[in-house]
Amino acid sequence: MSKEEYIAAIDIGSSNVSAVIAQMIPEEKPRIVGVGKSSTQGLRKGVIVDLEEVTQSIKSSVEQAERMAGTRIEEVYASVGGSHLSCAATKGVIAVGKADGEVTEEDVERAIEASQAINVPHNYEIIHIIPQSFNLDNQTGIKEPVGMNGVRLEMRGIIVIAFSPHLRNISKCLNNAGIDLTGFVASPLASAKSVLNKRQKELGVALIDIGGGTTSLAVYEERELIYLSVLPVGAGHITNDVAIGMRTSIDVAEDVKIRYGSALPGEIGKGEQINLAEINSEEEGSISRKHISEIIEARTEEIFQMAEKELKKINRSALLPAGAVLTGGGSCLHGMVDLAKDNLKLPAQVGFPMELSGLIDKVDDPTFAVSVGLIMWAAEEDRGRGSSGGDFLEKFKDFKNFDKVKDVKKWFKGFLPGS
Repeated sequence: MSKEEYIAAIDIGSSNVSAVIAQMIPEEKPRIVGVGKSSTQGLRKGVIVDLEEVTQSIKSSVEQAERMAGTRIEEVYASVGGSHLSCAATKGVIAVGKADGEVTEEDVERAIEASQAINVPHNYEIIHIIPQSFNLDNQTGIKEPVGMNGVRLEMRGIIVIAFSPHLRNISKCLNNAGIDLTGFVASPLASAKSVLNKRQKELGVALIDIGGGTTSLAVYEERELIYLSVLPVGAGHITNDVAIGMRTSIDVAEDVKIRYGSALPGEIGKGEQINLAEINSEEEGSISRKHISEIIEARTEEIFQMAEKELKKINRSALLPAGAVLTGGGSCLHGMVDLAKDNLKLPAQVGFPMELSGLIDKVDDPTFAVSVGLIMWAAEEDRGRGSSGGDFLEKFKDFKNFDKVKDVKKWFKGFLPGS
C-alpha cells in the first residue's frame, strides 16, 4: 500500500508527545493503525525549551506508531499549543468580480485572503483564518455567499496567531527526527474537532483541554469558533503542588495524584491514609488522602476560575447551553466534572475522541483528543483537496490552516475546479 494512503499526526504537549497513524479508506472513516506515546521534559507551558529532548520524544513516539502500523511515515500534521496562542477578529472586503454581480468561489477566496491584511504582533504569524459569516451589500449573516448576487462582499472571521520562533522550533525538531511537516493546527481546534459534535457547537459550548503545562479554552456558537485562549496553568501544576505538600519527588506525587487523587475533599474521610511505601519502596510513612485532595481542589478551582474569567470577557459566562466539555490528561481526575459545574455555573462532562475506526481502544482517552483531532483535520483536508464544487465554503471552514511553511496561494489552488 502506498505512503499516500496513510496520514500521520503528532501532538507535542508539555508532558507527552503522541503520534497517531491512520489509513485513508475511500468513503470510510480514517482507520487508526498505529499509536505511540512518550514523555518529554523539553517543553514549558507548551513552548520548546530543549530541542534535543523534544526530538528524541518525537522519534520514540513515531517509532512506536510505525511498529504498530507496519509502515513508515515521512510527513505529519503537528499541533501548536502554548500560552502564546491567541485569536483576534478580522475582516476582508472585496468587490465582486463578475459583471452580473454573481459571487464565485474566487471572490470568497479573495475576501478571505484580504482578511490577512491585519496588524500581527512582531514575531507572530497567522496559522488559521476562520470565516464566521459574510455580508453582501446590505445582506448580513450569510454563511455561503457563492451564487448570490451583489457588489460588495465582506468576510468576517477570526484569525489564530502563534509565536513564529516556536513554529520554527517545532519544524526543526521534526526535521531532526527525519520527518517533514505538512501543516500546523492549533491544539484547541484539534481537540474540538475530535471531541465536540455539531449540536454542541450549534447550541454554544466551551471546550476546556487541561494539558500538562497549559489549559486551552475554545468557545463555539452557531457551529463557529468565537473565542480561543490558552491559560498558563495545567495538570502539571497540580502535581507540583502535591509534591510540595507531601515533601516528595515529582514522580511520587504524580503517582499519588493518579491513584488516589480527587478534586472533592468533602467525599473523603479524615481517617483515610496513603501508605507511601506502596507508591515507592524508598518512601516511608503515610499521608492524609483528604489533605492531598484539598491541594488538588485548590489548584483545580484556580484553573476553572481562570476559564470563567475568559468566558466573562466574551459575555458567555453561564450562557452556553451545551455547557463545558473537559478533555486532556487533567480531565481524568476524579471530581473534575463536579468542580467545573460549580465554578463555571454550566453543565459539564468529560469529552472523548470520536468518529474514527481501527485501533480505537488505543486512543479512547481524553489525552489523545488532540492527536485524533489532527487526524480528522488532515483527513478532511486531504479529501477536500481532491474535490471541488458548490460545497467549497463548507470545506474551507474545515481546513482553515494557513501554515506559513507553504504559500497561501498555492494552498488555494488545490480547491479550484480542474486542480
